[in-house]
Amino acid sequence: MFGKAGLGGLMQQAQKMQEKMKQAQAELANIEVEGEAGGGMVKITLTCHHQIKRIHIDDALAADAVSDKEMLEDLIAAAFNDAARKVEGATQAHMAQVTQGMGLPPGMGDFFK
Repeated sequence: MFGKAGLGGLMQQAQKMQEKMKQAQAELANIEVEGEAGGGMVKITLTCHHQIKRIHIDDALAADAVSDKEMLEDLIAAAFNDAARKVEGATQAHMAQVTQGMGLPPGMGDFFK
């Protein structure tokens, strides 16, 4: 099916792809997205590895938080979920850039998203 040269070329291409994927995963650790809730009153910044970098709670909301702890908890959860959705989009976009031009068969690029 594959000649000796064809199989060697395929293995070399697979190795290059693996190296690019490792580099892309490392780069994702530095990409940050921000999710928000309550009209921006709560903001959470995440890396594309789902690590929280910052949480911002508007001063006006923080003053009311003593009386409405449950609302604050809901807003923090909503902001985190918003950021997590954005992480998925940023990750897919970044990985699409990495796999672009690799000469992968149709549909194989989706395997790395």
